[in-house]
Amino acid sequence: QVQLVESGGGLVQPGGSLRLSCAASGFTLDAYALAWFRQVPGKEREAVSCIDSSDGSPYYSESANVRFTISRDNAKNTVYLQMNSLKPEDTAVYYCAADRWGCPRATNPKYVEIWGQGTLVTVSS
Repeated sequence: QVQLVESGGGLVQPGGSLRLSCAASGFTLDAYALAWFRQVPGKEREAVSCIDSSDGSPYYSESANVRFTISRDNAKNTVYLQMNSLKPEDTAVYYCAADRWGCPRATNPKYVEIWGQGTLVTVSS
């Protein structure tokens, strides 16, 4: 069964950090661009970051730039999102996604091939 499984979400205070992980099963990630999205109720799912299968500069949304870092470990079949200096407005369900056609296409949710189930991040004091 092809799936992505996120972990690492939770409650954190403003200014804190979290690292999200997304592990693949049933397929290997090395040929895929990998992206992180987030969504709050009533709003569209938005891309936060994306990293290609080949070497290249990762993409970050304006809100994530500088504070978030995406990385991938193909040997572990896992992609990560390190989030620092978290703000209340970062509160959302975070989803990982995989697409074979690369970034920036993988930042458009309608083109994503494989979705994870999501993990909730809550930033609150």
